[in-house]
This record gives sequence, structure tokens and C-alpha cells, in this order.
Amino acid sequence: MAELNVTLCGIGMDNPIIPASGTFGYGYEFAELYDINILGTFSFKGTTKDPRFGNPTPRIAECTAGMINAVGLQNPGVEKVISEELPKMKKCFHKPVMANVSGFSVEDYAYTCEKLNACPEIGWFEVNVSCPNVHGGGMSFGTSPEAAAEVTRAVKKVTTKPVLIKLSPNVTDIVSIAKACEEAGADGISLINTMLGMRIDLRTRRPVIANKMGGFSGSAIFPVAVRMVYQVAQAVRIPVVGMGGVTTAEDVIEMMLAGATAVQVGAANLVDPFACKNIIEELPSVMEKYGITSLNEIIGGIR
Repeated sequence: MAELNVTLCGIGMDNPIIPASGTFGYGYEFAELYDINILGTFSFKGTTKDPRFGNPTPRIAECTAGMINAVGLQNPGVEKVISEELPKMKKCFHKPVMANVSGFSVEDYAYTCEKLNACPEIGWFEVNVSCPNVHGGGMSFGTSPEAAAEVTRAVKKVTTKPVLIKLSPNVTDIVSIAKACEEAGADGISLINTMLGMRIDLRTRRPVIANKMGGFSGSAIFPVAVRMVYQVAQAVRIPVVGMGGVTTAEDVIEMMLAGATAVQVGAANLVDPFACKNIIEELPSVMEKYGITSLNEIIGGIR
């Protein structure tokens, strides 16, 4: 029988499949479609200290084999996430969840993580220093080893749960940033976030989205994600969570061979709300096809 279970930063998961932040809300909408407890876990919608309306519309642009989004971290703020969203989530999801946190200063990150740290529903923190579609904060922290390390240290001081730092692909040297986060105390690395992209409307000759540029995601970025996961997994001793263009069970196997302990599925959820369910159900037959009995055996198993 195929063994799908993995352990991420000391917490056991029934399988490595994690819907990515921003593509799964707080879970309860998807719970109307299927039992989301079949998931390994999920990373809930990016949370900031204060409420955010997000960027002006239009905020989505279609692309060949992907999409561009510039939602801009729209969320109700950490206080309402704790008082309103987590209680609703708890009714339909009964496993530890991953809290995705973003900020516009080191103090913002620390404040939000400290507030969420008291919530028993949360198993891990995924600290987003890599959002490409907000002005200030976000990706600016993720493009510098020193800045990423500073955020890591600040969050680790106020949390008791594993902290994964989510990195941007929009950099020259992803490895140096990952190593800086590890040295600053990170328990894991998540990568990659979206790539910076843009579309132009030929009729109006204006950018398709109001923000001009946004995060490019979808199957087109999968080879870049695999490459970066491999590079980082080779360079650090902490677990790596891989994501970027994952759409099939075969993609999950490939990402894990590159070095990922768990795998997030993002844009595919926006195309097909059953994407993660389908991947989990297909994994055993794909494992059998390639002679894999346990997913733990293939992590970083590239030859």
C-alpha cells in the first residue's frame, strides 16, 4: 500500500498536498464541495496586521498556461481573522493549519505572528517576504538576505511554532537568501511565490490590470519552481515546501524528487476547485507506476 504521509517541521501530515495561500481562502468555501480534511493541510489567505482592501480592479489577467494576479493581500486584518475566520474554519477543518503572514515592516510581521501564535488551530507559520504585487513591504524583504533574515529573527522571537519563510523567485540568487533565513532560525523554506508579469491590452494599449504588473502563476512557471526548489534543498538542512505551477500528481513527485518535503498547489485551485482532491486520489497509482512505495523515500531523490 502506498505511504503518502510526510512530516513537516516535526508535524505529521497524512499526505504532502497543501493548497497555497490566496487560492483556498480559509477553507470553508471548499468544504462545501468536498471533505477538506483529506488535505495534508492548507495555507490560509495572507494575513496582515491591519485590514487591507487590496489593489484596484481589474486585478486578474489570463495568460497562456497561467494567470497574473494583483489582488494586493486583501484581507480583514489579524484581529478579525482570529475572531471571525478561524472559528468558521475550525468547524470544517480539524488538522493543524498553516498561517500565511505578510507585512510592511519587521514590526508588522512580528505583531501579526505573535497574535496568531496563541491560536491552537495553527501548526506552522508561512511568512511571506515575497509578494510581488503590493507597494512597500512584501517582496522588498525577500530580495535581500539581510532583510529576510531580520524578519525571520523577529518572528522567531515571538512564536513557539515552526516558521517557514516564503521566498520570491524574482531574485538573482535564491540560495543566499534561503541560507540567510536558515541561519536566522527559520524552520523551513517555502518557494516559489509568483513571478513578476505583465499583460497589455492591444485595443486600449494599456496594462490589463490596474496595478500594471502582478504575480504570474500557473503551469508555465513549473520548471523554474523545480529548479529553485532543487537549488535551495541542496543548500539548506531545513525542509523545503515546493510550489509553482503544480497541477498533477506527477508534478508532486517531480517536486519531491527535487527536494520538497511537501508540495503546495496554487493557481490550479482557481481553475478546478477539486484540483487538490484529484491529486491526492491520483498519487497512489502514480507512485505505483514509478515503483514508489513511500513518498518519504523520494524526497531529494534526484540522481
